[in-house]
Amino acid sequence: MAIKIYIDQGHNPKNPNAGAEGNGLREQDIVYEIGIRLAALLRENPEFDVRLSRPTADTLIGNSNSESLRLRVNDANSWGADYFLSLHTNAAVQASATGSEAFVFSKPSVAASFAEDILASMSAYTGLNNRGVFARTGLYVLRRTAMPAVLLELGFITNARDAALMSGQPDLFARGIYEGILDYFGL
Repeated sequence: MAIKIYIDQGHNPKNPNAGAEGNGLREQDIVYEIGIRLAALLRENPEFDVRLSRPTADTLIGNSNSESLRLRVNDANSWGADYFLSLHTNAAVQASATGSEAFVFSKPSVAASFAEDILASMSAYTGLNNRGVFARTGLYVLRRTAMPAVLLELGFITNARDAALMSGQPDLFARGIYEGILDYFGL
């Protein structure tokens, strides 16, 4: 039986629930592209089944922020996903903020172990600093999913180097996440 991975490209192409912007780039475009490439890698491996929250660049989920989040979680829950991975870009007031990090509902947990392997691999592939895994009980996609869930902050869209890497080399992020998933499952 294939391991079912739900990839949530964390934001809509436009409001409601559009993402952060920085360095002339939009979060929703970056996470869409990296999610598509990650899904392609997973689909090449018979060990995995994958579903995307945004199968096309113009897929719009919900008519409000809260509905957008609820529909993503409900889709993953009703599909019976084994793992939920929400892709995001970070943003900070200080343009010097850099690196990748992940959020899970609690630590220690299955989700935290999953996140640690993904972050370690992604950091090795991208060269971005691994900022660590943190517990965040208030995040809807972590609180309401029926399976282990990770919210992955790929890098800072407000940092010129991180942003250029995410937009210019999305395959590095997709491959890093994919290899981290393989590490986690010992495949």
